[in-house]
Amino acid sequence: MLVLAAWVAGFGLGSIPFGYLLVRFLGRGDIRELGSGNIGATNVGRLLGAPGWIVTLALDGGKGVAGVAIGAWLAPGDPAALAAGAAGAVLGHCYTPWLGGRGGKGVATLLGAFGFLAPIPTLIAIAGFALTVLATRWVSLGSLVAVVVLVIAMPSRGEPAQYAYAAAIVCVVVFHRHRENIRRLINGAEARVGGGSS
Repeated sequence: MLVLAAWVAGFGLGSIPFGYLLVRFLGRGDIRELGSGNIGATNVGRLLGAPGWIVTLALDGGKGVAGVAIGAWLAPGDPAALAAGAAGAVLGHCYTPWLGGRGGKGVATLLGAFGFLAPIPTLIAIAGFALTVLATRWVSLGSLVAVVVLVIAMPSRGEPAQYAYAAAIVCVVVFHRHRENIRRLINGAEARVGGGSS
């Protein structure tokens, strides 16, 4: 029951749509109807610039940290509860009920959650992201590489099996949320950092 409670609490925290709320608060409209339509930091940054990107990234990452923290509070020392809080936060962000099930793509919340839960594998994943973006200028591809690297790094670093299972679940979710990006990557139409698509 405590594991389920951790998941529910993580989901609730993760479901707070900070990017959407920030853009609304500043009177700039509905972020779902602007840019890519995503509520995450990248799309907010397109509208509000670097400050909007930084604030949204920090808040979305903070939701992941809070999900793990509440799991630790509910069941201290139980890796299943911590993993449930992490996974719940990512799922809440991706499928927030406050926006009809629409949400972000989960990467910032994932990095916050697993950065707190398993710092070394997450740092390895961030390195994979950075190298991919530097080589290709595709942020979406870097995000997908990062989550795969995270899943691989978990057992290789000796993290609890529950962490690895949670990472695998959220990896599938992140891939699903990036399905349009994947289609554009395959077709050579995905936008690159700095402009251009192929």
